[in-house]
Amino acid sequence: MWKYILLMIIAISSGLMSPAGADGIIIVDPPPGVDVRLDQSLAIKYHHVDIQIKDQVATTRVDQVFVNDNPWTAEGTYIFPLPEGAAVSDFVMWVDGKAVHGEILEADEARTIYDDVVRRMKDPALLEYVGRKALKASVFPIPPGEERKIELEYSQILPVENGLVHYIYPLSTERFSSRPLEDLVVRAQIESREPLKAVYSSRHEVSIDREDDYHALLGLEQSDVLPDRDFELFYTISSEKIGLNLLSFKEEGQDGFFLLLAAPDVKVNEEEIVVKDIILVLDTSGSMQGEKMDQAKEAARYVLDHLNPLDRFAIVSFATTTRSFSPSLEPAAQADKGKDFLDRLEAMGSTDINRAMIEAVGLAEEVRPTTLIFLTDGLPTEGVTVTGAILDNVAREAPDNVRIFSFGVGDDVDTDLLDQISMDNGGASTYVRPGEEIDEEVSAFYRKVKMPVLSDLSLDWGDIIVDQVYPQRIPDLFAGSQLIMLGRYREGGPAKITLKGMVNQEERSYTYEDLSFRKEGGDDFIPRLWATRAVGYYLTQIRLYGEKQEWIDSIVSLSTRYGIITPYTSFLVQEKDIFSDKGREEAISDFEEEMAAAAAEPAFGEAAVEKAVYQKSLSAAPVGAAVPVNMSVSTGIDGTSKMVRVSEVLKNVGSKTFLLKNDTWIDTTFDRSMKTKKVAFLGEEYFDLISQVPVLGSYFALGERVIVVHEGQAYETVAEDDSGSG
Repeated sequence: MWKYILLMIIAISSGLMSPAGADGIIIVDPPPGVDVRLDQSLAIKYHHVDIQIKDQVATTRVDQVFVNDNPWTAEGTYIFPLPEGAAVSDFVMWVDGKAVHGEILEADEARTIYDDVVRRMKDPALLEYVGRKALKASVFPIPPGEERKIELEYSQILPVENGLVHYIYPLSTERFSSRPLEDLVVRAQIESREPLKAVYSSRHEVSIDREDDYHALLGLEQSDVLPDRDFELFYTISSEKIGLNLLSFKEEGQDGFFLLLAAPDVKVNEEEIVVKDIILVLDTSGSMQGEKMDQAKEAARYVLDHLNPLDRFAIVSFATTTRSFSPSLEPAAQADKGKDFLDRLEAMGSTDINRAMIEAVGLAEEVRPTTLIFLTDGLPTEGVTVTGAILDNVAREAPDNVRIFSFGVGDDVDTDLLDQISMDNGGASTYVRPGEEIDEEVSAFYRKVKMPVLSDLSLDWGDIIVDQVYPQRIPDLFAGSQLIMLGRYREGGPAKITLKGMVNQEERSYTYEDLSFRKEGGDDFIPRLWATRAVGYYLTQIRLYGEKQEWIDSIVSLSTRYGIITPYTSFLVQEKDIFSDKGREEAISDFEEEMAAAAAEPAFGEAAVEKAVYQKSLSAAPVGAAVPVNMSVSTGIDGTSKMVRVSEVLKNVGSKTFLLKNDTWIDTTFDRSMKTKKVAFLGEEYFDLISQVPVLGSYFALGERVIVVHEGQAYETVAEDDSGSG
């Protein structure tokens, strides 16, 4: 596998990348008497995509293998929906070693094919591609059990808008495969003459490697999967020390959503690095004996080995009592002596977390940014052991410049304590699960925070009113890192945003003009990502601080609107009607019962750690929450539960979510009190409506019966003999 990946990287680095189009579909003409839908015809064995972007010139190379699993010979047409402005440089379909070339269809010609297939197969799935040009090629007969390999290459120029570049490769056509793909690989390499700042994939969690300010390599690998999200890439270019860009989305008559990307250089000069203090707080109680203690020491050594020359450090170990390397912060030049101190530490005794934290924050000086790394594998068992009292003591003693990053080792840790002490002090918590390596987790974290370039950040939004921003407390910026901030805004329009922060006790200010919050339309992935973070935030607030009705109402509302399934919001796929007032009241009642039961559970143990990790993943999510495949839910009738294939009853389309109820896909913004305009499925009015309002095509593509709300009007597709308003 690694040999293959290496070859892929070499291939990528030798060419150009293209901004995306869509992967292809083979539309099969079945033999007489055989009816097949698009998702029942051919299987896709694998799908590999090589993307290379050089100075906004993008080249995409696609390699797909189709397999005929049917007992009959398959013939048909290969269709590849193209992105706007794409210039096809090469299109090759390999059949028995021979190349078959295709033709480019204008949007109207492609639409004719789509409409014909929809009418013939009574399958509206292709309607989401209305308005696109396409490549077309005839498919040679594919006998049962045989494969056909298709290779495609096309190039285009990516426009730059205020330093922001956007690329999209719609993977969603792969859902037409008759079985999951064995292998999906997407590789994207970016090369730019201007410095790259933020690099962001909006729909997939990808690996991102940055060797310098001019190159980036992204990777996505999945197996046994039916992709349902397009691959979408944003990156920013800027000569500023810190680049800042804005994406937004707004529907008419509603508040908008925005995503802010801010990123400094990957490589910075020594004088640009903010000098910092590091305080290591290590648990040396008896439970740390053995491998855990060895790994904790190794993690601390890594930090000491990678201090910047002007940094300072301190070490506090704790068990029944505490031991400190020095009564004050020491210069980085003393790191070797610090490692000698680590070597002499032994694991024994109980766990006095309160005393250790009070002593550690007492070492901090209110001058430099201070990172406190707190590592423990157990509950407080000595001295002050009440979580609330420990938190109060730390809050009283810790200076504002201290950022606490907690590492909980194993499952016998107080998740409430670790999460809250980190959240209250501008840091984050990480859980090292059984089987994971402590030193790897800590060293990976420290690599991210090694070189701070701006601390104590604040944002001035100018004349734009924003609220409900996540994260609520802006973290410090480090070389090679990036800030992804989500929020809401009232009115769109031009924006002037000012970013302020501290660099070595001096305030720095960066002003960004030529930005704009959209007045309508935009990037429709943003609302769901914002809602994902909001749900994670509210769940964490309830877990740490107790229930509030406004938090409960917000979670139920957001989960319903955006289809965010959590262990506490499975009411979405239960047997109840969330489109009525009564159904929503029942959903709130169910949620309150779930949260009350969760509150009675201990804050330690495997279940508690898993809960904390899950909620953290939501509140800091880089992409919107995916729809789970399966989930066990209560039937709501006799208290028993059943396994529901959630991905078959819940779909996300653009900024909307649809739930399957009584064989109808219903927009979650629909209310039973609304009057629907009924449209006969596959009737002339149906196709006329899609021509007039193309966005409806992507919603109608869900199936034969759909209810969708667009610009205040609810449309309902029905059988032809049941059309008319009602």
